[in-house]
Amino acid sequence: MSFISSTTPADSPERRTRERILEAAVSVFSRKGYHDTRVDEIVEESRTSKGAVYFHFPSKEQIFLALVDEFASLLQQKLVSTITEKGDGVLGVDAALRVGLETFAKYRSLAKIFLVQAVGLGSAFEEKRLQILDRFAAVIQQYLEKAVADGDIPALDTRIAAYAWIGAINEVVIRWVHTGEPDPEQIQPVLRTMLLRSIGVSEERIRELDAGS
Repeated sequence: MSFISSTTPADSPERRTRERILEAAVSVFSRKGYHDTRVDEIVEESRTSKGAVYFHFPSKEQIFLALVDEFASLLQQKLVSTITEKGDGVLGVDAALRVGLETFAKYRSLAKIFLVQAVGLGSAFEEKRLQILDRFAAVIQQYLEKAVADGDIPALDTRIAAYAWIGAINEVVIRWVHTGEPDPEQIQPVLRTMLLRSIGVSEERIRELDAGS
């Protein structure tokens, strides 16, 4: 599965087994939720053994947290790569929003685990969720600061603005994960306009971005 990352060589038996376990876990967690999933079901779906599962992951919690980490790392890599490629602060943040929504759409089952099931599962899960949101906010903050430095937007508290963006994106995407509505293609232009206006991007610049979409 292409979302899984590892320092282990791609053709190693350990890597392939780990991938099969995580792929199976995505399927089972998505269908049954965290609490109703049993490790034996992941073992069966992965066509491995209980010993192999526990070798890679000492508990169901560790499997779940590994999936959250895998998805977060994938999303962060895509965001940073996209923003770096664009260079410009506003263009970069705008492109990152588009790529982020495309990634959620492509990996909807993982998005459900990351955004929905990880909420309210206890302190370990909440700590992990907050750590990941901090990582994403830091990426957004970095390029909001560049947009300020470039004169594209007025000076503002970029840290608070980044968390506000994360909150808005999170709420809209969670609703989409639950219901399938609104479509990501509808979400992106509305969110873009709203978020860029919130940090003082000019209407002229927003129209330029719209025209370039």
